[in-house]
Amino acid sequence: MTFNFKSIRQVFPLLLAIVVLLGLFRIWVPQFLGLENLLDLAQQISVNAILAFGMTLVILIGGIDLSVGAVVALIGTVTVAVLAQRGLALGLLAGFWMAAIFGAINGVCAARTRMPPFIITLATMLVARGVALRFNEGRPLAVPDTERLFLALGNARLFGFLPVPVLLMIVAFAATAVLLHRTRFGQHLYAIGGNREAARFTGIPLARNEVIVYVICSLLAGLAGIIHASQLYSAEPASGQGFELNAIAAVVVGGTSFTGGIGTMRGTLLGAIIIGILDKGLNQAGIHFSLQYIVKGVVVLAAVYLDVRRRKR
Repeated sequence: MTFNFKSIRQVFPLLLAIVVLLGLFRIWVPQFLGLENLLDLAQQISVNAILAFGMTLVILIGGIDLSVGAVVALIGTVTVAVLAQRGLALGLLAGFWMAAIFGAINGVCAARTRMPPFIITLATMLVARGVALRFNEGRPLAVPDTERLFLALGNARLFGFLPVPVLLMIVAFAATAVLLHRTRFGQHLYAIGGNREAARFTGIPLARNEVIVYVICSLLAGLAGIIHASQLYSAEPASGQGFELNAIAAVVVGGTSFTGGIGTMRGTLLGAIIIGILDKGLNQAGIHFSLQYIVKGVVVLAAVYLDVRRRKR
């Protein structure tokens, strides 16, 4: 991942948008740029950013994963249910194991059948939501007070300053950025998204790469679900609704093309920051939630329009 003039030019509009939004919300909300408020903002961004990193890989190859919001709820519920009975280690293992299963199902169906990923992941979204609601008859599962290490994943601060969810987001960003921009696997993803048939003729293993991408996406959704459950001090089987839309919005705003083959992790991170600033800023400014949806919809539409214009050029 090289930071040459071209890469700086690509992210400059996103950086400018972040500066403008921070300035506007500073006018609306005087305490918006306060240290505590910014740390809270960063903590809120972390879950969506982690989801968006996985979504970037999926969209980059021309796919989509609508199940991540439901997977957030399911993995949080599974993890808390198991750790309450068997401890943290087995709880985390069960959660990530379940996430990997859903990712493998999505990937195998997308790679081996002619069904569109939209339909596949819509179906697994419903399945994951239904399985989550089967736990405790859909009621929240409280995290035991003794599981302080689990609660620290979503609420603790290192050195009294850096929120642990932000640290996990940084680790996830670094790992996915290296995977995408510094490995042969990442080059294959760009090739698949750019021209699937050409990638097939060059000997790139399409099915294997596609399954891996969906598994990674679900594992990151599992990590987001664990952090989210920790932040709530309980597993909410009905949580995560709309998370997939925020993740897609962050990816698109960050410059990843829905047609595949174009996108970067740094763009996605900046897109997640923009969506997070909009969410928190509009909330603190007292804007009605209905208008918040409208604003985010307009932002996503504008981002897709700019991508279409870029493609034509």
